[in-house]
Amino acid sequence: MTTARAVPIVFVHGTRFSAGQWSVQLTALRDEFPVVAVDLPGHGALSARPWSLSGATEVIARAVDSLDCGPALVVGHSLGGYASLEFARCHPERLRGLVLAGASASTRGPWAAPYRWVAGLVPRVPADRLARWNDRLLRRLYPPEVVEATIRSGYAFHTVPAAWGEVLGRFDAGAMGSVKAPVLILNGEKDTVFRSGEADFARAHPRARVELVPRAGHLANFDAPDAFTDAVRRFARQLSAVDGDAPGHRRGDRRLPGQPRRRR
Repeated sequence: MTTARAVPIVFVHGTRFSAGQWSVQLTALRDEFPVVAVDLPGHGALSARPWSLSGATEVIARAVDSLDCGPALVVGHSLGGYASLEFARCHPERLRGLVLAGASASTRGPWAAPYRWVAGLVPRVPADRLARWNDRLLRRLYPPEVVEATIRSGYAFHTVPAAWGEVLGRFDAGAMGSVKAPVLILNGEKDTVFRSGEADFARAHPRARVELVPRAGHLANFDAPDAFTDAVRRFARQLSAVDGDAPGHRRGDRRLPGQPRRRR
């Protein structure tokens, strides 16, 4: 049963997926926290809505308001992580904490060129072929209880060019300066690309720390769902304890209770 002090949590999916990406986390956390997962513009139930980063931030804001519990912990993966950074900039009053999962690489500079190429290539491949390939891949790699909700929701390949076209060139560690709440940078240990800037992102924020999900890749919440969920749960409990003036915490403290020093 959720308590009055439990921090609300909003989950924001990654590229081509939908709210179904978070089915395991929603099931595991809903008894303790108010939780919801969103569909970003162009994805899932909002498939017909054009993508825009501003539209994504408004979707997240409405989800926070729908829980009616005040500012929320926002958990964003990949594309959803960058959208959550933009939400933090636009709506700081609605943010109690931020989890960046697979979203601590700079989207500026020459490394982004291959991703622009991929984003341009996706529309040239029939969507049904891409969907079949994704279905087979997910079912081969993960158990049904982890991925069936994602598969049922379908994929938003048509949105990839617009979404990554807007994100690429826009974000680097400097974006952390707009985040006024504590941050957990939660990456798969093997996600070498999207954790490439994690140290810079952590250094750019006075209340950020890095945690790795062992043996997990970019889809860490699929690769190791229990470990990923546990990390989010611990962070949410820390935020709830801070809001409740837990023993041993002073409001001026730079670190959350039990939070190790940031990795450098």
